[in-house]
Amino acid sequence: MANTNNFLTQLHNCTRKKPNTLFTNLYLLTFATFLCTLFYFLGLWRHYPTTTAAAIAAVAESSSLCFHPNTTVTTQSSTSLDFAAHHLLPDLPPTVARGPYLPPCASPFSEHTPCEDQQRSLSFPRHRLAYRERHCPAPEERLRCRIPAPYGYRQPLRWPASRDAAWYANAPHKELTVEKKGQNWVRFDGNRFRFPGGGTMFPRGADQYINDIGKLINLRDGSVRTAIDTGCGVASFGAYLLSRDILTMSFAPRDTHISQVQFALERGIPALIGILATIRLPYPSRAFDMAHCSRCLIPWGQYDGVYMTEIDRVLRPGGYWILSGPPINYEKHWRGWERTHESLKEEQDGIEDVAKSLCWKKLVQKDDLAVWQKPTNHAHCKLKRKIFKSGSRPLCGEAQDPDTAWYTKLDTCLTPLPEVKNIKEVSGGGGLANWPNRLTSIPPRIRSESLEGITAEMFTENTKLWKKRLAYYKKLDHQLAERGRYRNLLDMNAYLGGFAAALVDDPVWVMNIVPVEAEINTLGVVYERGLIGTYQNWCEAMSTYPRTYDFIHGDSVFSLYQNRCDMVDILLEMDRILRPQGSVILRDDVDVLTKVKIIADEMQWDARITDHEEGPYERQKILVAVKEYWTSPPPERNQHS
Repeated sequence: MANTNNFLTQLHNCTRKKPNTLFTNLYLLTFATFLCTLFYFLGLWRHYPTTTAAAIAAVAESSSLCFHPNTTVTTQSSTSLDFAAHHLLPDLPPTVARGPYLPPCASPFSEHTPCEDQQRSLSFPRHRLAYRERHCPAPEERLRCRIPAPYGYRQPLRWPASRDAAWYANAPHKELTVEKKGQNWVRFDGNRFRFPGGGTMFPRGADQYINDIGKLINLRDGSVRTAIDTGCGVASFGAYLLSRDILTMSFAPRDTHISQVQFALERGIPALIGILATIRLPYPSRAFDMAHCSRCLIPWGQYDGVYMTEIDRVLRPGGYWILSGPPINYEKHWRGWERTHESLKEEQDGIEDVAKSLCWKKLVQKDDLAVWQKPTNHAHCKLKRKIFKSGSRPLCGEAQDPDTAWYTKLDTCLTPLPEVKNIKEVSGGGGLANWPNRLTSIPPRIRSESLEGITAEMFTENTKLWKKRLAYYKKLDHQLAERGRYRNLLDMNAYLGGFAAALVDDPVWVMNIVPVEAEINTLGVVYERGLIGTYQNWCEAMSTYPRTYDFIHGDSVFSLYQNRCDMVDILLEMDRILRPQGSVILRDDVDVLTKVKIIADEMQWDARITDHEEGPYERQKILVAVKEYWTSPPPERNQHS
C-alpha cells in the first residue's frame, strides 16, 4: 500500500506544469493600459467644452490675416473648475499682546488722592501740621485700579461761565455752603454750585478786593504776572486776577474744608493741594511777582519766621507780599476775631520783625491790607548786616540750592540773591520784561548763562518749534483745536514751557511740570516767561484731585522714567487726573509708545499711534488717546423707602 502511494505522488509531480509568470504579467499590464486609455477618452468626451455660435464666429473672424487687437474669444465651460483646497486645518488665532488687568476701583475711591490720604496722614506728627503734607503710599500699597467718576458726572461748564458755577454731581459736597454761608464762598443752587466771589476778608467780592490792592500797587502794567495764593479757599482771588492777565498758583491743604481745591479746579482755576508746614513749596526760587494771604491762618511770625522766609525764597526780586486778616488792622477787628488786643499786637510785631530780618520794605498798610516788598538785590542788605550785627538773619550757604524743592526741609536762613555789580541792578540776570513781552523775551536765567547748556538761540528755536508742533497736534486732536473745549491742561515734561507758550492765545492754562529727574532744572525759566508750574516725580501721585485736567501732554516722559518705576503706575495716575472724554498726546520712541498703547487699551482709552510731524521716517512717534466716558454705578436705593 505504501508503495502504491509513492508511485502516485511521483506521477503527479511529473505530469504537473509550472505556470508562465512572464506571460501572465504581460496580459494584466495590457488589460490595465486598455482600461486607462478607455476611461481617459471617455473623460475627454464627457468634459469637452461646448462651443457657442458666437464663439465659432469669433474663431472664424480670428482666422483672418488682419489683426484685431480688441477682438476676444470667449468660451464657457459647463463645469467651473475649483482650485481651492478643501482639506486644510483652520488658521491659528492671531497672538494679541494684552496689558495688565486694570479694573475700576470701588465708588468710595472717586476722590482718592494717594499722597494726601486722610487716614494715612493721621499716623504722622501733628507738630507744625506735618501730617497734612505729602505722604505717598509704598509701591505695594498703591491701588491697581482706575478711579471712577461719581455717578452723574458731566463735562464742566466752559470758561468763562465755569468761573461762577460748577455741576454739583462733579463734586457732591455741600459742607462749605453751610460752613461759609455768611462769607459768600459758594452756594448750592439746584443741580450746581454758584461762586459769588466772596471771601472771609472780602465780603464785597474778590473783584472789589483786588481793586483795593490795585490802588496800592500797579496790577495793570504787566509787571505783576505770576502770583501765589496761600490758603486759597475756593480760589476766587485767583479767579478774578485772571481778568487782569495775572496767573495765580492757588494752594490749600486737604483738610476739614472739604473740596476747596477741587472746587477751584472745577471752576477752571489753577490750584494744587499743598500746605506750608515743614518742607519747601514745590516751586523754584524767584518765581512769583506777588504772594498773597487773606486770613490763611499761617503763623507767620512763629518758628523764627520760617514761613515768611520760604515766601521770600519764591518771591522774585522786587516782588510783593500782601497780607489781610489777623493781625492787620487789629485795632478795629480784635473783638470780632475773639482775640485780645495784646495778643494781636504781639503777632503783628513778630511779623514786622521777621520782615526786617529779610530786608523787606513795608510799602503801605491801609485799612485791612498791608504790603511789603522784597529788595531787587541784597547789596544794601549785606551792607546793613556788616553795620548792624543784631537782628540779622543768616544767609544760606552755597551748598544749599535755592531751586531744589522736592521734600526739601524748610530752613530759617535767608536765600541770597545772585550777586550784582551795582546797587541798582536787579539780581538774577536783570529785570523781567512786563507781560506779554515776558513770554518771548530771553529769560534772565538763560541771559545770565546760569543754566548750563541752554543758550538764547536754543530758547528762540524752541519757541518756534512748539508753535509748529501745536499746529500739528490740533490736526490730530479736534478737541484741542476746538476753542473753549479744554480749560485745564497739563504738560508732564515742560522743559522751557514751549508747549504752554504756544497756547497763550487760547482760553486755557497749563500746569508745567519739570520732573525732579530732569537733567536740567528749567522750572525757573518757565516762571520767568510768565507761566506757572511745579516739580513732580512721576513715580508718585500728583497733589491734585481726580479729574483735574482736560488734556495731558507728555514729551519723552516714559523714556525718562524707564528703569525708575512701573509704566503702569504712571498711566494709572494719568488716568486718575484726566477727565472723562479728555485727551492725551504723548511723544516718545516708537518702541516705548507701543508698550504704552497696550496698557492704554486696558484703561478704556481710545488710543492710536501716528507719525511725527516731520514724517514717517522719524523714530519718535505720537500717541493720541481719548479717555472714554464712564462713571460709578448709580448708588443703591433703599428698597424700603
